[in-house]
Amino acid sequence: MNAMDYHDIGVAIVGSGFMGPAHTEALRRLGISVRGILGSSEEKSTRAAAQLGIPRAYATYDELLADERIHSVHITTPNKHHHSMVVAALDAGKHVLCEKPLAMNAAESRDLVNRAKASQVEAGVNYNIRFYPLCIEAANSCIGNVHSVQGSYVQDWLLFDTDYNWRVLASEGGDLRAVADIGTHWLDLVGYVTGLRVESVFADLKTIHLVRNRPVGEVETFSKSTNAELVETPITTEDQGAVLLRFAGGATGVLWVSQATAGRKNRLQFEIGGAEGSLAWDSENPNELWRGKRTQANEVLPKDPGLLSPAAAHHTSYPGGHAEGYPDSFKQCFRAFYDAVRGEPGPVAYPSFEDGHREILLCEAILESHRHGRWTRVEEN
Repeated sequence: MNAMDYHDIGVAIVGSGFMGPAHTEALRRLGISVRGILGSSEEKSTRAAAQLGIPRAYATYDELLADERIHSVHITTPNKHHHSMVVAALDAGKHVLCEKPLAMNAAESRDLVNRAKASQVEAGVNYNIRFYPLCIEAANSCIGNVHSVQGSYVQDWLLFDTDYNWRVLASEGGDLRAVADIGTHWLDLVGYVTGLRVESVFADLKTIHLVRNRPVGEVETFSKSTNAELVETPITTEDQGAVLLRFAGGATGVLWVSQATAGRKNRLQFEIGGAEGSLAWDSENPNELWRGKRTQANEVLPKDPGLLSPAAAHHTSYPGGHAEGYPDSFKQCFRAFYDAVRGEPGPVAYPSFEDGHREILLCEAILESHRHGRWTRVEEN
């Protein structure tokens, strides 16, 4: 597909829930053609196609993969389907952009890494937060050797015992929930910004609601069910947790993750301390990067392509004073991915299957640490 333009690339979306429309909108803003969508049933495929203005609704995944007009597949289904769907897409010769986490466990994600390496296609994971312009700028900032990394990712959409979504079930999303769902975004981001890998972890996780009152029927992510009929459902996945971190090179850190912090709708923040300065960024104020100094005044850098490094400016669409946010991070992540598909990779690499696998290894170490109450090393492969 070298030298193809964006509009020549045909994409199909798998999954019609919260992420399916988000992917569709971002792809269209790049000029990439979304040619089909597959929901969890033929009825949902048809409804999503009509609502989103997508020309084709698929009845089955096999039908989607057989469509020669589709070059790339975006997988936004529940986690338990990721491995089998990615394998089938790779076998069909399709490029794959998969939602995080990449798989249910390290055995699955390791298999996907190996299969992707053996294929002739691009394979990425949607860790989109690293594509906020000022996160790219942070990665290109000089603060000397990193001493400390601290921060959090907090939400409130699962605060009450009547809050429910498939993500709370270990059978659907895996044994970890808050850490795997949002914590890995933070871990991927600080790994990208610092260039450091976590070597060992010490975790303390908590399930606030051991039983949730599940509404009959499906509940879309971040939405509330209107069904008054409830069923008590045992929960084993965590609502919140703290993780101590030891990085290669000697830096230490701490992460707090919660999906039950009232008033915090979707806030990721980090502060990184180095030998020559520090950096802080907050996703609820994404167009400012704080830079700390010891012997001169601190400064706040606004998102302005005229003030940014070439890599950050490349992934900035609007001039200074024009805010860019969450939907733009999807667009910029997909831009990096499809530039690679076209054979013209840009200055920032898209998050690869290797990156996704590393997050699964982190998750497994965090879970083991929590269960045994001790420091646990993160596997290397």
